[in-house]
Amino acid sequence: MDFGLTEEQHMLVDTVRAFVDAELVPYENEVEKTDEVRPELIQQIHARAQKTGLYAANMPEDLGGGGLDHVAFTLMERELGRTSFALQYAVHRPSNILRACNAEQKERYLLPTIRGERIECLGITEPNAGSDVKSMQTRAVQEGDDFVITGTKHFISYADVADYIILFAASGAEETPPKGTSRGSKKLITSFLVDKDTPGLTVTKGSRSVSHRGYHHCELAFDQARVNKRQVLGEVHKGFDVANTWLGATRLTVAAQCVGRAQRALDMATQWAATRKQFGQTIGKFQGTSFKLADMATEIECANLIVLQTAWKTEQGTAQDQDYAMAKLFATEMLAKVTDQTVQIFGGMGLMEETGVERLWRDARVERIWDGTSEIQRHIISRALLRPLES
Repeated sequence: MDFGLTEEQHMLVDTVRAFVDAELVPYENEVEKTDEVRPELIQQIHARAQKTGLYAANMPEDLGGGGLDHVAFTLMERELGRTSFALQYAVHRPSNILRACNAEQKERYLLPTIRGERIECLGITEPNAGSDVKSMQTRAVQEGDDFVITGTKHFISYADVADYIILFAASGAEETPPKGTSRGSKKLITSFLVDKDTPGLTVTKGSRSVSHRGYHHCELAFDQARVNKRQVLGEVHKGFDVANTWLGATRLTVAAQCVGRAQRALDMATQWAATRKQFGQTIGKFQGTSFKLADMATEIECANLIVLQTAWKTEQGTAQDQDYAMAKLFATEMLAKVTDQTVQIFGGMGLMEETGVERLWRDARVERIWDGTSEIQRHIISRALLRPLES
């Protein structure tokens, strides 16, 4: 069993890390203060990411993407995770769900997105349907060749910048469960590609978040918005099939970025402990600090291993839902502990904006919520354990 990286993988890590340090980190304070990434800065990052070969690196080469395999892409995400989410998101990696596009949709949506001409966002979450996705109330009713969409979505990240939405909506009638079973009716979901200038669609910016400043979440209001059947992604009523096929690995992406962010926090904490003096010596010489650093380094290494193993399983086609759930659960909760301990090591200075520590601490909080809460991940893992034993 070889745990080492290849020469190409080492080169990729070095390339991404250099890009982050040169093109993204210098703008972190600006984004934190303004809660914005200037449009011209987004374009600058786009152009330099394309020149470096990082833009759309997750997409196949025959479609114009970078063609990275799952392990290489996970290494890239780990390095991008070291910086502000709003900035690294401008190094755009289109949603894998777009791989479900048919030939016409590829020309209209996927290929322009890979070229950097269009940007997508994902519309799933609703005010009353967060973790319970099957309870979504946004409806799409078919009328001839169109679907009429009515409802509300919220916490839709990047919708203020995106050109179109990968929307999930309840469609048609619900299936009737088999007689004699306790299973509730199954809501049918369809996925759509919805242009943001569609009449009847309104996009408004949501409340300011303490996590990931500059990366805004929005609310989408659909009031009898008409979408042609040609914009159905996948098959009608088969939206969950589309989601389950392509969205599982997004949890691995979150986990990988958490590893990168935690490593940056550890680097900052270690540097501080090695130079900050109290009681006549550096604080790193006190076990109260040095043992914290040891625990942080150990947990980061464990998270890194589970993330890379899951990426390897994905590449082999053997990854299961519980693999992604374990990676996200462990890495996000690890990040929370590491950033909290980093604040503790810095003491009062850890809460001051100029150190950058408090940003890592704030940003860590959302990771246990989006892309499936920690509770949802535990449910997925425990379900996988128990199902084989249930009659």
